[in-house]
Amino acid sequence: MREREGGTRDARRAAGSQRSARFRALDRLGPAWQPGQNGRKARGWVRCSHTGQRGGRSPSPPGSAKVKWQTAAERSPLPPSPAPQPRLGVGVFACVYLCAQVCEHACPFRKSGAHLFFVGRWLAGFHLSGTVTEPAIQSEPETVCNVAISFDRCKITSVTCSCGNKDIFYCAHVVALSLYRIRKPDQVKLHLPISETLFQMNRDQLQKFVQYLITVHHTEVLPTAQKLADEILSQNSEINQVHGAPDPTAGASIDDENCWHLDEEQVQEQVKLFLSQGGYHGSGKQLNLLFAKVREMLKMRDSNGARMLTLITEQFMADPRLSLWRQQGTAMTDKYRQLWDELGALWMCIVLNPHCKLEQKASWLKQLKKWNSVDVCPWEDGNHGSELPNLTNALPQGANANQDSSNRPHRTVFTRAIEACDLHWQDSHLQHIISSDLYSNYCYHDDTENSLFDSRGWPLWHEHVPTACARVDALRSHGYPREALRLAIAIVNTLRRQQQKQLEMFRTQKKELPHKSITSITNLEGWVGHPLDPVGTLFSSLMEACHIDDENFSGFSDFTENMGQCKSLEYQHLPAHKFLEEGESYLTLAVEVALIGLGQQRIMPDGLYTQEKVCRNEEQLISKLQEIELDDTLVKIFRKQAVFLLEAGPYSGLGEIIHRESVPMHTFAKYLFASLLPHDAELAYKIALRAMRLLVLESTAPAGDLTRPHHIASVVPNRYPRWFTLSHIESQQCELASTMLTAAKGDVRRLETVLESIQKNIHSSSHIFKLAQDAFKIATLMDSLPDITLLKVSLELGLQVMRMTLSTLNWRRREMVRWLVTCATEVGVYALDSIMQSWFTLFTPTEATSIVATTVMSNSTIVRLHLDCHQQEKLASSARTLALQCAMKDPQNCALSALTLCEKDHIAFETAYQIVLDAATTGMSYTQLFTIARYMEHRGYPMRAYKLATLAMTHLNLSYNQDTHPAINDVLWACALSHSLGKNELAAIIPLVVKSVKCATVLSDILRRCTLTTPGMVGLHGRRNSGKLMSLDKAPLRQLLDATIGAYINTTHSRLTHISPRHYSEFIEFLSKARETFLMAHDGHIQFTQFIDNLKQIYKGKKKLMMLVRERFG
Repeated sequence: MREREGGTRDARRAAGSQRSARFRALDRLGPAWQPGQNGRKARGWVRCSHTGQRGGRSPSPPGSAKVKWQTAAERSPLPPSPAPQPRLGVGVFACVYLCAQVCEHACPFRKSGAHLFFVGRWLAGFHLSGTVTEPAIQSEPETVCNVAISFDRCKITSVTCSCGNKDIFYCAHVVALSLYRIRKPDQVKLHLPISETLFQMNRDQLQKFVQYLITVHHTEVLPTAQKLADEILSQNSEINQVHGAPDPTAGASIDDENCWHLDEEQVQEQVKLFLSQGGYHGSGKQLNLLFAKVREMLKMRDSNGARMLTLITEQFMADPRLSLWRQQGTAMTDKYRQLWDELGALWMCIVLNPHCKLEQKASWLKQLKKWNSVDVCPWEDGNHGSELPNLTNALPQGANANQDSSNRPHRTVFTRAIEACDLHWQDSHLQHIISSDLYSNYCYHDDTENSLFDSRGWPLWHEHVPTACARVDALRSHGYPREALRLAIAIVNTLRRQQQKQLEMFRTQKKELPHKSITSITNLEGWVGHPLDPVGTLFSSLMEACHIDDENFSGFSDFTENMGQCKSLEYQHLPAHKFLEEGESYLTLAVEVALIGLGQQRIMPDGLYTQEKVCRNEEQLISKLQEIELDDTLVKIFRKQAVFLLEAGPYSGLGEIIHRESVPMHTFAKYLFASLLPHDAELAYKIALRAMRLLVLESTAPAGDLTRPHHIASVVPNRYPRWFTLSHIESQQCELASTMLTAAKGDVRRLETVLESIQKNIHSSSHIFKLAQDAFKIATLMDSLPDITLLKVSLELGLQVMRMTLSTLNWRRREMVRWLVTCATEVGVYALDSIMQSWFTLFTPTEATSIVATTVMSNSTIVRLHLDCHQQEKLASSARTLALQCAMKDPQNCALSALTLCEKDHIAFETAYQIVLDAATTGMSYTQLFTIARYMEHRGYPMRAYKLATLAMTHLNLSYNQDTHPAINDVLWACALSHSLGKNELAAIIPLVVKSVKCATVLSDILRRCTLTTPGMVGLHGRRNSGKLMSLDKAPLRQLLDATIGAYINTTHSRLTHISPRHYSEFIEFLSKARETFLMAHDGHIQFTQFIDNLKQIYKGKKKLMMLVRERFG
């Protein structure tokens, strides 16, 4: 190194000694020396003289590069010993314990750390190096990793490791080396920054140092060394235009910003990878872990939290699926949509950081607006634009506040964060609330709506509730739990005061307008399911306080101290319960605010996703409440809130009158019912019964008072709402009713009340049927006697289902009918008789005869009911009456069942038979008549069967090509029946056959059967006729023979019209069967010959076919 500014070598050594002293003095500053928290990484530069510039940058003010050494010397006197102190860097590595927590999810350092050992450790200035070795295991060889860590002002600013692991978090080797430095500082060799060491060398030492360095690493550094040497020897080179040289071990300047090391490229790659997996392989869980890590970083006030969230957001915005979904008009998956919600909520926390600089907030606002303007940026409410006005904060909406919702720009997931950038923390009242547990004003008597204190002097905070709760979430997220708790208590007290004011206002309105329906509602934006989750935030904050002691709170620096205010230490650990009622606690407050939020009357939002989110958040909050064991204090809270919900009118979702589009309270009421039932059954049933309504399905639901200023109808258009979650809501309504039925077992009065409510409010037949089945199961439990009252309730519900589904299509209808008969059987014989007496209001004729009456008449029913003869006959009489009525109303489908049911009663049977005859000529098909005819023959009525068969033949029509028609068997059976009865019966049916059947093969089959045996061989009454066969030359067989021959001729010409060569052989076989029929006539040979000759003449163009005909028939 050349001598500069006329200084001597001794002077340089003296300066180096002074710098070494300053370096040692820096160690005394420890972790308290933190000039800045945020910003970029910077690599230190060391000048070769006391003045100079940074390489590659604009000139710095004189002395700027040595500011940190000067500050160190000023704040700490020079130590007497020139030896370096091993305490250097303890402050930064104390923070590595947090880094260990960061990489716990990704790295097995805790498991493998016990087996790691270190070959070399060097701490040169602000640069820690080491070699970490992992011993060999069964499946893997020994691993040696070179680790380098740079640090600056209690932060690790960069890390490198040769292990090659690519991850967002530090690898196990980096963490292990850091922990080793903390636990064994004496074993880590400490050196000055390399620039200080070089400064103490003379020319020979410097040359030897460089040559040895090149010799040891000649393959790696020789090209670079030669290039640098050439540039240094060149007077006009760029390197000679800059004073000083970089030193990676010297750290950054005091005026440089610093921040924890974050591998931005890896963050982007990981997020991109998780998004590309589309929710598979646990990618959604991994992304949620990243979000949780951002919150953890914010809690530790790590500036990388915002950096990391920015990187994540950029990858989300670059997801190609956004454009695809927008083009296709399809919705994103539910899990993916929830990730976007969390992204928006995190940005809300970021911009509400109470200590962020204005330039930081401006930078975030610019970035948020950029993302917000992108066409594919997801909307806040899923696929639908919000129709509600801007309610994120209490700021004026300006001239466009009342513009039409269709012209209002869509609200994206970033809109609330953008709006929150206008919020601040400078309000003095707000500052006092979050700064002290003792802030109160007992002389305050202003009882207006927006008063700063209540009548007890306790502080209130009036702000748009979701926004106020977002402040609480921001305080928690940025590591101020005590301040968050104070604000949460003020908000809850404000809500309770508003609740009481609303109750008083409603009671006054009721007195003034006793005959006017009051359906005014002020809650245009529901708190449960809200994008900012205000109720969940308050609940979580208060519940955390139940488990956090003073030490946990004091682990963070005090909020007001960071705000530049002074606070007495004596108040730091005072509990915040000063502003709670006697006997209350954080737990009771958490439960009460959850009940207030769940009971809020709120309008069902638009869009599938937002409606599903309302249901999901409600269930999540109730699930958390169910984890809390209720004691007497909590029961009092439940009673208090239950009474308010019943009496608070339009401010409550359980008020007397609600808007038809209000979110139903079924799920919430079910939880309240189960919680209150052991303590106050009357109140529990009042809540549950009030919640049973579902006004959106009521055609007469109140439309609301349009004259009132804040009525919801002035905001939401008058339309039939698209409730995408209606099926889920109805199922929850059914669950509530089932819960009440179960609890009311054995209580006649309550069962009747619940039954009335079900019949009035439930409009789904499937859900009523489920309730009927539930009631039946509960009433007939195996370990107890049947509950007859509950059985009757079950039967009533079943009857209602029958009436509701009688004229509509329902695929479960047969199951419902069978179940109703079973239920009526359990109730008793009078129930069975009743449903048969009124069958026409419950069943179709087919159901009544084939299921109801048949089941009632079965032996199993008689045995189950232990019926005597008189009771059996009474039921049988009712069943026969039902059967005849059904047969008259629907003879086509009920006649056979009626005949079957009336078999044992002659008069009823004859009546049923006559009904069949009367309907045979008009309304019944041949299939139905043939079926009844076969039944008559089977029951021993052949003549009645014959008559019905002839009636069936008049409805039948078989064409020439229907040789596989299903009615062929019935025709053959009818002819066989007529043949068996005698010549006269056969002669009567053959003309009907000839008229109805044109198929040659069927006619020839009938003809052969008639010629094989003598008609009437076994006739009526067992008489035997004469043994003569019928002649084919006389009626009626002559008519059948001529019709058969004519059918063959017509069929032949029809086939030849569109015949193909592959059907030639089949056609020849058909002609062979025709010849057999022709030959049955006395001149049949001549007729067939003439027939063949005509075919040859007419179809002579089909040469190949005609050749086959000549070969077979001449």
